[in-house]
Amino acid sequence: MNNLLLHACCGPCTVYPVTLLRKDGFDVTAYAYNPNIHPYREFKKRLTTLKTYAGNISLPILGDSKYGLTEFIRKVAFNEKERCEICYITRLEETARMASDNHFDSFTTTLLYSKYQNHKLIKKICDSLAEKYDISFLYHDFREGWQEGIDSSIALDMYRQPYCGCIYSEQERYDKSLRKKKNL
Repeated sequence: MNNLLLHACCGPCTVYPVTLLRKDGFDVTAYAYNPNIHPYREFKKRLTTLKTYAGNISLPILGDSKYGLTEFIRKVAFNEKERCEICYITRLEETARMASDNHFDSFTTTLLYSKYQNHKLIKKICDSLAEKYDISFLYHDFREGWQEGIDSSIALDMYRQPYCGCIYSEQERYDKSLRKKKNL
């Protein structure tokens, strides 16, 4: 069986990829590494939801509960236009390193499930990290199961977050003045 490390951004985005990967014969372990999440309460809600789901489906989960916002903000401050790329690199490099260090056969990410993420950039970053850490990157466009994952997470009564996770995406979600400018 292919031993795969799945970077998991949250519980709801994990449902469809894990279901599909297991059906395809992968031995999946989730890895929770998301220092971008803001505020702390949101970070804890997402982590708790992921851990509860993982426990319910016997999904091994790695990662610590350390809140890494300070380091993340230091990387992104004054680089706001590149914040998503910085975020992807930060989380995915740690995932590739963890997969390599722990002798997984391959790695992938639930970020490939979201239709709101830059799929092409994620793939490019993961291909580069796979080479750097000498580990296989499993590319799969999980967006095919977008609605199925949503329906399943609702049926499971999971906490479903209203924004991507970082302080900037939170502001974009709730600051009406930003939405008006974006819609021009």
